[in-house]
Amino acid sequence: MKFYDGQAWLMQIVMFLSLGLLVYPSKIVPILGPGILISAFLIFAARPIAVFISLSFTKSLNFRKKLFISWVGLRGAAPIVFATYPMLAGVHYADTIFNLVFFISVSSVVLQGSTLPIVAKWLHVSVPGKIKRNFPLDIELKEDIKSELVELDIPLNSPVVGRAVVEIGMPKGSIIVLIHRDDKYITANGETVIKANDHLLVLADNKTIVEEVYTNFGLKA
Repeated sequence: MKFYDGQAWLMQIVMFLSLGLLVYPSKIVPILGPGILISAFLIFAARPIAVFISLSFTKSLNFRKKLFISWVGLRGAAPIVFATYPMLAGVHYADTIFNLVFFISVSSVVLQGSTLPIVAKWLHVSVPGKIKRNFPLDIELKEDIKSELVELDIPLNSPVVGRAVVEIGMPKGSIIVLIHRDDKYITANGETVIKANDHLLVLADNKTIVEEVYTNFGLKA
């Protein structure tokens, strides 16, 4: 997954560099006015309207999530590639079309891309820190599997601090997969002693067992 993800990013970089060779800053300046107006209309009107209409029958998404989706709709290289077709066909004003599309795409990425974390927090749709993956492992559970993979931070006041894993009383159907401590990764066994500030990767059979694990470790699920 990491290899192909890296390849995809490399190809995007090459594509943007190639497209950038077709852009002349001197030709961008004359279309700044229309470009800003069109970008503003797309970002604040057209795209939100399109998203809300498309997701109008989706009950699982509330207003805040739909609004965030409309803000995340970044424009990448595809529109710029399409804008090269009029140039290849020799269409009149093809240069203007290409420069407009390029400016709109870049402005969308710069404005919306740089503000995504801020907007996510403002709309309360950001992923809670406690469920973000911090272990550098490619572990993906299939969608039809009910098992849960969770990460736990052990605070100083946790009842398991200073106790061996065998003494903790891990719920049946759960296991400590890995422990991150002092920039080292430790494979846990029954004699491994849990220390404060340990970062644990725990595998549980279902959500109910996950809740029991949180209770045993003195944490809130």
